[in-house]
Amino acid sequence: MDEFKACNMLDYFPENILIDVLSYLSVRELVRAGRVCKRWKRLVKDQRLWRFVDLTAWKGVTSRILWLLLRQYLGCGLRCLRLRGLLLSARGGTFLSESWLKALSTKCPRLSKLYLLHADLRSLPSCQLLPPSLQVLELRGCELPREFFNQTLNSPACSQERAEATSSVGAQRQGRDRKGKGLGSPSGIGIGRLVLNNVPSFTDQHLQSLTSWERLSRLELRDTFRVTANGLRSSAAKDGVCGVEGLSRLKFLEIGITGRQGYQLQMASLGLGAGWLGLEELSLGGKEVGPGLLCASRLKDLKCLCLWACTLSEMQIVRSCRMLRGLRQLEFLDVIFQPRQCPPVVEGEGGGAVGGEEQDNEEAAGGDNSNDENKTLDMNDPIPSLRRSLAVLLPSCTLVFTNCSVQINAD
Repeated sequence: MDEFKACNMLDYFPENILIDVLSYLSVRELVRAGRVCKRWKRLVKDQRLWRFVDLTAWKGVTSRILWLLLRQYLGCGLRCLRLRGLLLSARGGTFLSESWLKALSTKCPRLSKLYLLHADLRSLPSCQLLPPSLQVLELRGCELPREFFNQTLNSPACSQERAEATSSVGAQRQGRDRKGKGLGSPSGIGIGRLVLNNVPSFTDQHLQSLTSWERLSRLELRDTFRVTANGLRSSAAKDGVCGVEGLSRLKFLEIGITGRQGYQLQMASLGLGAGWLGLEELSLGGKEVGPGLLCASRLKDLKCLCLWACTLSEMQIVRSCRMLRGLRQLEFLDVIFQPRQCPPVVEGEGGGAVGGEEQDNEEAAGGDNSNDENKTLDMNDPIPSLRRSLAVLLPSCTLVFTNCSVQINAD
């Protein structure tokens, strides 16, 4: 009887509190909670519970389940959608169909971020089938077709526009339309941030296709082993015959190789040596840090530089930063610094200036062993010396050290 009364007490809770409680449930648990009663079924369909939908933890999500969620739960409140594909599943089958993506675009017009994990996208001819409201697209461990990032499709509307452009009257009309609509026309891809993480099928051809995107300002390439220096060099923003060519609107670029072994290192960051107009933020990680630092001096507009998941020496950093006078922020993330290599002290040469300074320091210390240990640690720790050196080279630059350490030699 007491349990029955406790269950009935939920009927007296305000709906806002119940929705807050339901927000802590996963998608699978939400669907099950909607089967309790009519009131809960109505509350579960509240769009405040479907703003950020994460289906990556729900293994075995098929197209049938996606249609069920889209028809009954997903709506105009959806902002972020995370999906796990069937690429590594023994079941296989088609995961994302053109009809489902079209229905998603119609029913969820405010979807701005899409994250796909282990999805086989080779059945889709182009990324233009994705919702046009997308601003962020993140792909991890996915398979892509060759022309996935191409801007144009062979549709009747596009062929009609080409036919109008061939005539003089049609060309003038199309020019006026472009001026009125601006660069962000509805027919173009509106994605501003593209993240590719461990996508082996991403090649230089895909990178070249991104040059037709008009709003792409952030590009993150992590463990994309088939991107070469020539591909990055040909896609870089540079002066051309008709103005700036390439990825001219790109402001942030990240290149990092930290993953699998056995792949031939392409050193794609060497493509930065040709320069990149308008690139303000650069992030280098893993095996791309060394080649990227050699070419970072060619980036005249660079303001922020981030180095992560690598091993560096103080001399390597100082030599690379001498030409980066316009740098405003330098960040080190998960970096292992090599210890400073001090010149050996030769015994019996006490008449030099160095020996005299050491003798004066020992007399001033008064034989304090703790101070000597602190001095030794400070001499081996490159971070304080690196701060002093960079403060002279880059006085207006902010240094950020996050989760960094110093390598300890066995000697």
